[in-house]
Amino acid sequence: MSNNNQPHIVKYRTYIFVLLALLTFTGLSILVTSVELGPIAVGAALIFSSFKSTFVLRYFMHLKFDKPVYTIMVFVTLFIFLSVLIITLLDYLYR
Repeated sequence: MSNNNQPHIVKYRTYIFVLLALLTFTGLSILVTSVELGPIAVGAALIFSSFKSTFVLRYFMHLKFDKPVYTIMVFVTLFIFLSVLIITLLDYLYR
């Protein structure tokens, strides 16, 4: 049985890349919402925020380096949250 309690070492270059990606997506979401694009602006901002949350989950919450069961747990939780949100919005829409 192997010992999986070894700490993982993340290079500073990786964190700088993640920082630049987060700053880029933040700048793009501000740029998209400042230009009058109608409903496309909200969708684009939500897509950029989902990319940002993926970076945060993978690198700062260390899901990239943990056991796959933790990633599965996060995705199941997000799926349940989105399902409840969609059902609630559909209920509100068809009243």
